[in-house]
Amino acid sequence: MNKTNKKQPNIVYIMNDHQAYYRHGWDGGAGPMTPNFDRLAGDGVRMEKAYSATPLCGPVRRTILNGLYAHAHENFYNDSFKPYDEESYLRILNGEGYKNYYYGKWHAGPGTPQSDHNCGGFSCEHYGNPYITDRYKEYLENRGLEKARHRIDYNFSPPSHDMFFAHMEQGKEYACESAWCGEHAVGVTVTPKETHESFFLANLVCDQLEELAGNDSDQPFHLRLDFWGPHQPFFPTQEFLDMYNLEEIQVYGNHFDTLRDKPEVHRKDVNAQLSINDELILPSVLDWSDWQQILARAYAHQTMIDAAGGMVLDKLKELGLDENTIVIWTTDHGDAIASHGGHFDKCSYMSEEVMRIPMAISWPGIIEPEQVCKELVSNIDMPVTMLAAAGLEFSTPVHGLDLLPMLKGEKLSLRDGLFCETYGHGYAERILGRMYVKDEYKYVSFEGQMDELYNLKLDPYEMENLANKEQFAEIKSQMIRGLEKEQRRFNDPYVLQQPQAV
Repeated sequence: MNKTNKKQPNIVYIMNDHQAYYRHGWDGGAGPMTPNFDRLAGDGVRMEKAYSATPLCGPVRRTILNGLYAHAHENFYNDSFKPYDEESYLRILNGEGYKNYYYGKWHAGPGTPQSDHNCGGFSCEHYGNPYITDRYKEYLENRGLEKARHRIDYNFSPPSHDMFFAHMEQGKEYACESAWCGEHAVGVTVTPKETHESFFLANLVCDQLEELAGNDSDQPFHLRLDFWGPHQPFFPTQEFLDMYNLEEIQVYGNHFDTLRDKPEVHRKDVNAQLSINDELILPSVLDWSDWQQILARAYAHQTMIDAAGGMVLDKLKELGLDENTIVIWTTDHGDAIASHGGHFDKCSYMSEEVMRIPMAISWPGIIEPEQVCKELVSNIDMPVTMLAAAGLEFSTPVHGLDLLPMLKGEKLSLRDGLFCETYGHGYAERILGRMYVKDEYKYVSFEGQMDELYNLKLDPYEMENLANKEQFAEIKSQMIRGLEKEQRRFNDPYVLQQPQAV
């Protein structure tokens, strides 16, 4: 049934976890293949300069609900138990006639979208592990599938994770049975791709879309699909790994960075084999041939997630639901794999690999296709934009902006410069990081550490820190003034603050 007569559009929001903007590829080398994301971007607009508001799951996922920076909503770290006393776009949509569905990773504070935001669908509390849920077991039984198993090729899990993943051994098969599924590991899923969390979720969503298309209600819906990947563990099936030729994965542009002119935060790394006393070993203890193997699996994992998301795009079109639906596909933050000396995972630094994210938005008849937008945007803008598409807005001031006027060609630009922040991962160290991007320059300040200034146009890999070079003193001053201007803007009604380390 074609449901294109609603005045309010349906909203579909697909969010990957832990995926950088064009991971590789900046230098012409082989990068991850994402044909379905590219298809969506071709149907609408590709955001070339999209950033994460805060490079950590818990804070930024809550930001994506409420349009507020972490210093305002105070969910500074992962696994926060701070009650939801602020507005969320989910609650507003629900109160204004939308039916909400949420499938996948939550990790945005206490509870779940089902228990705390009146959503249908399937999620887990905190980070979660779909592989141990009754819903996954039911899915396997209905389709005659066995539980997902993976061959471990590399294991970088830090000693602190032994209580969760002690049975994970390199060279052997492994099934995730712990309370969460964020293993610092690389390998291959040896069971069919349908056993992987990405296809499990995509199939649940496609079933939900079938049900929505089959009922006679004109009630608009919002459906959100949050994959657990391509966050590590990188466990593609061989089908997707075979799409990559190791020799085409060139040395990443800042892989051999010595971090000589970087603040101390860049040296933080907890991964076994790659670090000593939580500090990255330089140069990397792994040969580039090992990194090629690791990156091939990471890229293949992204391609597998892309294929699962493509199932949803196909189902929308098949059911005639695509014409009156705005679709957004993005991620929460980036990934530092192989970058700046050879990291696996990320930490609290604010490099482009961690901060810059992919983003595409399509809305037939409203947003012209084949657009490439090079204006500064953030995932803090997503809840404001989704509400605006529905003709709604937050009742209290928020930091995010409505991107629709720019996407529809009504405005050329919405902001002069872009502000981002971090409070670290909540380890013992006290971290307060601020970032400001304007034109080709990027300025980063960590309290009590060396600051950073880069010309992203001439130095996209951030190898030359210009912050202490006399000839860039005025540019640095301009960037600091821009950063301070943003902070003053946020002081009313919210105050920037540094929480106590946990």
